[in-house]
Amino acid sequence: MNAPASPAAAIAPLSAPLVDEPAAPAVPLPDFAALPDLIGRHAVQTPHAVACICHGERLDYAALNTLMDRVAASLQRDGCRPGDTIAIDALASNAYVAVFMGALRAGLAVAPLAPSSTPAQIAGMTADAGAKHLFLDAANAQAVPAALTGAGVRRIRLDDSTDADGTLSAWLAPAGATPHPVAIERAWPFNIIYSSGTTGTPKGIVQSHVMRWGQIRRAESGGYGPDCVTLIATPLYSNTTLVVVIPTLARGGCLVLLPKFDCGQYLALAETHKATHTMLVPVQYQRLMQWPDFDRHDLSSFRFKACTSAPFRAELKAEVLRRWPGALVEYYGMTEGGGSCILYCHLHPTKLHNVGQPAEGHEIRLIDEDAREMPRTPGVPSEVGEIVGRSPSMMNGYHNQPGKTLDAEWHDAQGRRFIRTGDVGRFDADGFVVLMDRRKDMIISGGFNIYPSDLEAELRQHPAVADVAVVGVPSDEWGETPVAFVVRRPGHDDAPEALRSWMNQRVGKTQRLADLRLVDELPRSAIGKVLKRELRDGYGALPGR
Repeated sequence: MNAPASPAAAIAPLSAPLVDEPAAPAVPLPDFAALPDLIGRHAVQTPHAVACICHGERLDYAALNTLMDRVAASLQRDGCRPGDTIAIDALASNAYVAVFMGALRAGLAVAPLAPSSTPAQIAGMTADAGAKHLFLDAANAQAVPAALTGAGVRRIRLDDSTDADGTLSAWLAPAGATPHPVAIERAWPFNIIYSSGTTGTPKGIVQSHVMRWGQIRRAESGGYGPDCVTLIATPLYSNTTLVVVIPTLARGGCLVLLPKFDCGQYLALAETHKATHTMLVPVQYQRLMQWPDFDRHDLSSFRFKACTSAPFRAELKAEVLRRWPGALVEYYGMTEGGGSCILYCHLHPTKLHNVGQPAEGHEIRLIDEDAREMPRTPGVPSEVGEIVGRSPSMMNGYHNQPGKTLDAEWHDAQGRRFIRTGDVGRFDADGFVVLMDRRKDMIISGGFNIYPSDLEAELRQHPAVADVAVVGVPSDEWGETPVAFVVRRPGHDDAPEALRSWMNQRVGKTQRLADLRLVDELPRSAIGKVLKRELRDGYGALPGR
């Protein structure tokens, strides 16, 4: 056997410009096509168009396709079959993308794991997915000892760092190797995405190729095409990221990967590569708007900016619209799928306080606490209820957890399956969805429903408040009572009691804060969600208000 070529050679910087040949027009899509096959088409039609850039290294479509073949052939050599799974625990890189897409080409599913998870969680998710291959980078390999993942899991270093694990270069089949052809079927698992674990043990969300195909078919509506340059600054294990990565590659565009978000680096990459598309979470938009040099950068190339995963304040949306060229679109939905809503902020500047209208082909309904459907009259604001949704973009289920899959489902009178979001909201008179809170975050104090988002919005009106989260904590007198955690703006030294007094004079008696704590920052997941469970668990209980 010939010595395998280093993957570094496959991803060496190209001397060519970003796309060194005329962009081909978007090709009409068939009834169904698997993403690896679409990438293979680009490798033939525009082989030198750049697919990925990371740390200055460029991977064109021909090289990406070749590397995918070697990955798929290597997995087949190791005995992997369609329906099996690999796991990846690493920061974004060109090699990460190639391994992910190569595994799909072999008919495998991919379980991309969050490096922020504990070592025990990484081992547990790898085992739950049934993965026999775990791809890591140096930092994450050191964080997750081999003893935890077990002898039955082959550990491979994506970055070729040396250790007891194997390296990608040594594992890969020789240059020029091709896999046995696999005809990917619609219902096969594309990925298993594990929930963030912010509410307990992560659950594996199984999504199919046909579910991802729906995102590819909608790509043109987002302006994805051969000329798009999508700047990725969220982690590749997140569905938030995949919903822009997949249409970019499917339509022959370029991904620019920023493994760790940094405002200065993000803006420099956007300007250098003339980024046209991006997906950011609200806290990233907030930090960019606060960046001193933001307005000095030329961001005129942007056509499409998206946001999802956490509440996006109306004031922040308005500021992004004022200062950043291009469309701004907010998506509301869950990794589990169900119904999604879309708010085209640039088209509906008076609706920035909501999360938009149901997407085409998506159905949103409201149910009460007894899981009964709530009536809705067109043109009239609805009552508040739990949001349930139905669409082609629904998960197959939670991996190995049929009971929890059933708990996540709701069926209407016709027996049709919906996914429960756990979010509380209502429709306004125009059919836009106004999101209140997570159902689990709603505070019931003395029999009254208190929505933390209402209190957070009020507290943000104080000039000293930079960020805030309100949670319900146990109370002997009221059952639950609201407590605020506040991050002050630089230069403000307002005392906690003064802030609490200011707040309590502005809200109803049942909404008054029992306590207010100052914190340096709010705990957040890697994609910007405030970890309210950590705040609640760390606080304890109050004997009374």
